[in-house]
Amino acid sequence: MTEDRASFWKRHRWLIWTASGLLLGLAAVAVVLTVLAHRAQPYLRARIVEELEEHFHARVELDSFSISLRKGLWAEGKGLRIWPPAQVEGVTVPGAGGPLLSLDEFRFHTALNYEPGKPIRISVVQLKGMHIAMPPKSHFGRAAVTTAGPGKSMVHFQVDELDCTDAELVMGTSKPGKLPLNFAIKHFKLTGIGAGGPIHPKDGDLSSGAPAMGFDAELTNPRPVGTIHSTGFFGPWKVADPGESAITGDYRFDHADLAIFNGIAGILNSTGHYQGTLRELVADGDADVADFRLTHFGNPMPLRTHFHARVDGTNGDTWLEPVDAMLGHSHFTAQGQIVRVPASDAPGAPSLGHDIALTIHVDKARIEDFTQLACAPRRTTPLLTGDVAVKANLHVPPGPVPVHQKMTLAGTFTLDQVQFTSEKIQKWIEELSLRGQGRPGDVKTTDAATLRSRMEGTFKLGGGVMALPALRYTVPGADIQLKGTYGVEGGALDFAGTVKLDAPVSKAVGGWKGLLLKPADRFFKKDGAGTMVPIHIEGTREEPKFGIDFDRMKGKPEDRN
Repeated sequence: MTEDRASFWKRHRWLIWTASGLLLGLAAVAVVLTVLAHRAQPYLRARIVEELEEHFHARVELDSFSISLRKGLWAEGKGLRIWPPAQVEGVTVPGAGGPLLSLDEFRFHTALNYEPGKPIRISVVQLKGMHIAMPPKSHFGRAAVTTAGPGKSMVHFQVDELDCTDAELVMGTSKPGKLPLNFAIKHFKLTGIGAGGPIHPKDGDLSSGAPAMGFDAELTNPRPVGTIHSTGFFGPWKVADPGESAITGDYRFDHADLAIFNGIAGILNSTGHYQGTLRELVADGDADVADFRLTHFGNPMPLRTHFHARVDGTNGDTWLEPVDAMLGHSHFTAQGQIVRVPASDAPGAPSLGHDIALTIHVDKARIEDFTQLACAPRRTTPLLTGDVAVKANLHVPPGPVPVHQKMTLAGTFTLDQVQFTSEKIQKWIEELSLRGQGRPGDVKTTDAATLRSRMEGTFKLGGGVMALPALRYTVPGADIQLKGTYGVEGGALDFAGTVKLDAPVSKAVGGWKGLLLKPADRFFKKDGAGTMVPIHIEGTREEPKFGIDFDRMKGKPEDRN
């Protein structure tokens, strides 16, 4: 058998030479391809840098680039940096000392079917660790424009899609006291990049004729923490100032926990549409918080809003124009601004916060929907009920103090069909009304729950205390004018004022006591009232104390502010 096998190879010696030749040829091809790939790397690296410089009209740096020729061209690069156009001219710009874009790594694959005169088409470029630092508008100079002449290079690239993970966008600002705005982008995809063909410079704008690119992005919102999913179109890219690049899209923001803001809580869900530029966006949308509450009090209320807003993308400043909202069953609108500013230097204060200044208009509303939010813990009954209308200004400064303590709210209000939930207070108001009508005998037989009244005045809420410098309260037969304070948290009452009754004091008291007081009627008549008596209200909402201020009746001035 061994002799036969040896004889076979002797007779077919040409097979050995053929196989050897093929192996040598394959080895030679492999060596040639390896050498070509090795020699092509610096060339392709230079072409990638050149293409990016032509596209962005900016200085581009690439630390490393490698390729492999296995079933096509596989390429990988690391340490890519693209500098702002203003720095191409050698201009020193404050705050723009770093690259416009930096990239940890990228990779792509394309088939080896190059045709002269046609770009090399890359279906997907994968990016990781992108950081975009967008300087403020004032930091961009006019970029010098150079036109790429025909035949400058035999190789061009066309990318159809970018797929990026772990990106960050930082929008710079030159406004004093403002802070940059950071967006953490978990994943985004750009499509339609090469649909419009090569981009040629024209009139200083390299984006002339370029189409908008489709995008699909997933962003991590830091405050409140949550994920925003957004789709839309971006571009064309404005080389002279990328912040002026157009963008339009829709977003969905789910399950954002508001507890990160000191003093409030609830889970926010929002959807909407936006359009404009990276720096100036106009947004319309809806935001719902099914369990909105002040954490100190812990009484949840449903909050539903529809908003139209302008957003400055350089710092996140937002102008509400306006917000249309429903709290429980109450409708109100809010208009104003929410701006990011450095917080207080006090110990423990955060490094930045939001300063909120809003004008609020409450129209079709119930007072109990608002007072419910500020009821003491485990107390579900508001102080009073009724139809409310309010015009007020709200200010919430930044800082670590809970919202209900640091906010100020000042304005005017009217309350109709008012009823106090405290049986003691409501009974006192009912008795006052009947006596003012000269019907003291009906006090024990009339149901106080049927009495409705009206309240109006000015107010200022701050530090958890409601100050009412001019409160007027009217019921049939009586007009009460008060000034004082109400403690939102503990329900403390401290009011002084006057009660004007339609009936003279004798009829207000009634019975035999009224007959004895008839000569005194003329002493209590004043300013057109049958009876005018100075009063004070102290204690708490659970245990109010009503009394006549005899010192003031004697002519002594009151000592209340």
